[in-house]
Amino acid sequence: MADYLLEIGLEEIPAHLVTSAENQLVSRSEDFLKEHLLHYDHVLPFSTPRRLAILVKNLADFSDSTDEEHRGPSLKVAKDSDGAWTKAAQGFARGQKMSPDDFTEKDGYVYLTKHVEGVAASEILKNIATEVVEQMKFSTYMRWADFKLEYVRPIRWLVSLLGTDVVPFTVLDVKAGRVTRGHRFLNTGEVEIAQADDYEKDLADAFVIANAQTRKETIRKQIHELADQHGWHLHIDQDLLEEVNNIVEYPTAFAGSFSEKYLSLPDIVLITSMRDNQRFFYLTDEQGQLLPHFISVRNGNGDHLDNVISGNEKVLIARLEDAKFFFQEDQKHSIDFFMAKADHLIFHAKIGTVVQHMARVSKIAALLADKMGFSESETQDLQRASQIYKFDLTTAMVGEFSELQGTMAGIYAGLFGENAVVSQALSEQYLPNSSEGSLPQSRVGALLALSDKLDSLFSFFACGLIPSGSNDPYGLRRAALGMVRIIADQKWRFSLKELLTNLNGLVLAKQGSFAEIQDQNLTRINAQLNAFIVDRIRQLSDGSRYDLLDAATSKIEQGDVELILRRISFLASHADDTNFKAVVEALARVQSLAEKNPSQEQVDPDLFVNDSEKALYSASQAYLAEQISQLKDQGIYDYFVSLKDPINDYFDSNMILDKDPQIKKNRLAQINLLNDQISTFGDFRKIVTK
Repeated sequence: MADYLLEIGLEEIPAHLVTSAENQLVSRSEDFLKEHLLHYDHVLPFSTPRRLAILVKNLADFSDSTDEEHRGPSLKVAKDSDGAWTKAAQGFARGQKMSPDDFTEKDGYVYLTKHVEGVAASEILKNIATEVVEQMKFSTYMRWADFKLEYVRPIRWLVSLLGTDVVPFTVLDVKAGRVTRGHRFLNTGEVEIAQADDYEKDLADAFVIANAQTRKETIRKQIHELADQHGWHLHIDQDLLEEVNNIVEYPTAFAGSFSEKYLSLPDIVLITSMRDNQRFFYLTDEQGQLLPHFISVRNGNGDHLDNVISGNEKVLIARLEDAKFFFQEDQKHSIDFFMAKADHLIFHAKIGTVVQHMARVSKIAALLADKMGFSESETQDLQRASQIYKFDLTTAMVGEFSELQGTMAGIYAGLFGENAVVSQALSEQYLPNSSEGSLPQSRVGALLALSDKLDSLFSFFACGLIPSGSNDPYGLRRAALGMVRIIADQKWRFSLKELLTNLNGLVLAKQGSFAEIQDQNLTRINAQLNAFIVDRIRQLSDGSRYDLLDAATSKIEQGDVELILRRISFLASHADDTNFKAVVEALARVQSLAEKNPSQEQVDPDLFVNDSEKALYSASQAYLAEQISQLKDQGIYDYFVSLKDPINDYFDSNMILDKDPQIKKNRLAQINLLNDQISTFGDFRKIVTK
């Protein structure tokens, strides 16, 4: 047994790709070893901006030996009338380099069992280049020289060591060996690795901390020590810590300062300048007030650190000086001034301007506010917010700091005299801005954010700009997931189909290509949008039983997101009930028959022939279909349970497709009446009950 080291040396990888690439290399390597039947203890991952590596501990010298069974021709073909082996059988044996004497007979065929000896690990590992290294996938690619291979960044060196021996292979023009490289500036020479398990130590001597977790903990310790020395309260953003970790190989933390005059800027401006633009950690006092100091990390040692600090301070101060100027200049104007400039902003060439987008959002918001029972004051605040919420896009501050859009709208709205509700709604318009991002906290802000996302989805789908594959240039998947999360949080119920139909009648005067929405097939758009949103619901419900998800996300023509989410919760909460199987089977039986025999007829009780028909009709009269979804989940389940026995009795006692056409029509009407009720909670036929 020996350790195996694989290192891919690269030009600097974008920070946001390093961790995922490290995980992918581990996963692909483990799959490779498993496929080739090579046993090992575990795989240690390593990554820096310039390298991806694994160390396989205690790799077996040989792969497992196996006995492979190969099926040959049928006995009818393998033997002639005298029982002798035919040419077909003999040819099969020769092909396996065996003899017909080795045949076994079973199930009407001849078989050969072939023993395959294990292969030396050193031979198998030569294939790791083509089966692992070259198969890596990334969201960003580069090509270099005249090579056709696309990779995250150009490959500059490769290390492949099994114990002390090089396992040779070549990727493009780079040959694998035992030579790696240390820190770009602190160790400019090559580093020769004698044996695989020396890797981490040899790189540490060359000023590279190859283990990403060790490097991260080193950073965490250093920045905490600096903050503690000065009595500062350190705020560690985990995403920022991850990013910083992935841009350094040998971290050294340092503290810098800036003038207190910049503390007059809104905190978010200072934090954005430090955290997002410069990758600095910001600091506060015990009361949570921002301090004119920051902590950062350099990729190197402590030599000439004063110069590093001074340089970082100058860069930050330049940005803060710009921010201070923009903040002062913007306040010389008004919301009306910025809205007038917004007339020239294009939302999308096929859809129209930002102002037209806002007008549609205002219509959607008004429709939903009425549906959700907003108070008069809430409706007024929502109307005002929807009329101005994009004004900050034309401010100087957002022009320079685009990541502050929405946030600055809320801040400026307060400074320009808007009330607190409107200001908060404007600051929440983009929330949630990620799959796990914070949700709007105000009802007005939530409905504004929801309406904005809905119009984006309606508009892009109407123009045929629907995401495909991994391509989503307009962030529609994020918008749809955000919409679902807002609805789930606020428990708002409405029909996307109804809203889309109403919106179609309220669209502004036809302008540009967006006019096409007026003439397009709304049914098709609604179906496409429902399917798209259901994918986001399934993403949000990851971990639920697949069959329950299939059942709950079927029969969703109305696009009632909150009801679909309730369906999932409802089915999951009762899936372990002792009578769940029997109830589901009864309901599914009704749905199957109704699917094959749709009917819009009314049930006529005068045509009932026996008591089972009367009993089922009586049981089904408890609620109209639209009333069922208004019940609490337990009430719905109790109602479905109450239908089980009458449904089973009905099927046992009646020939549904009776010879008498009037009785047949009446019984199908009863089945379809039940189906309308049952289908409010999905397609029970998709639930696995075995």
